[in-house]
Amino acid sequence: MRFSYQWLKQWVDIDIDAIELAHKLTAAGLEVDTVEPVAAPFSGVCVGEIISCEPHPDADKLKLCRVDAGSGDHLQVVCGAPNAAPGLKVPFAQVGAELGEGFKIKKAKLRGVESFGMACSAKELGLSDDHSGLMELPADAPVGQDFREYLQLDDQAIDLELTPNRGDCLGIRGLARDVTASCHAEFTPLDIE
Repeated sequence: MRFSYQWLKQWVDIDIDAIELAHKLTAAGLEVDTVEPVAAPFSGVCVGEIISCEPHPDADKLKLCRVDAGSGDHLQVVCGAPNAAPGLKVPFAQVGAELGEGFKIKKAKLRGVESFGMACSAKELGLSDDHSGLMELPADAPVGQDFREYLQLDDQAIDLELTPNRGDCLGIRGLARDVTASCHAEFTPLDIE
């Protein structure tokens, strides 16, 4: 079973980190296979909204977009994604953002036009293999909010190898009850309608 550490914390009031929890689970007979971040490391990415989008003057497949990143200025960005359109909310890597090891976003000139950031696909952020276009966010996504915070990506995924006799831990509620006993913590069941 694979679960999020933050999701478990909604059910159990624990104050230990994910690694210590993994040791306690293993000691209680639930073998932890892996503990890993839910997202690749990146920084400087916020929720952005494409304000306008027009064809690039010197390239057929590129678009010249204006992006609101929450600072009050509309930044000029050259984009090649087919789904770039006005009103679309996307992850936006600002100048200075780091998208993995050694990949830093800089002011660039693409086909003679300056670009001040990058609208991102899920693949560019290491969230999935989808690179067919920009990662589309819901219309109510708050412009300017840190993207990691918006999607709660500063979390750990814990993967358990369950044996057939531990069917009680095939769901988060049963697992939470087991963690309550192992960690001497308070069980806080969610009110689910």
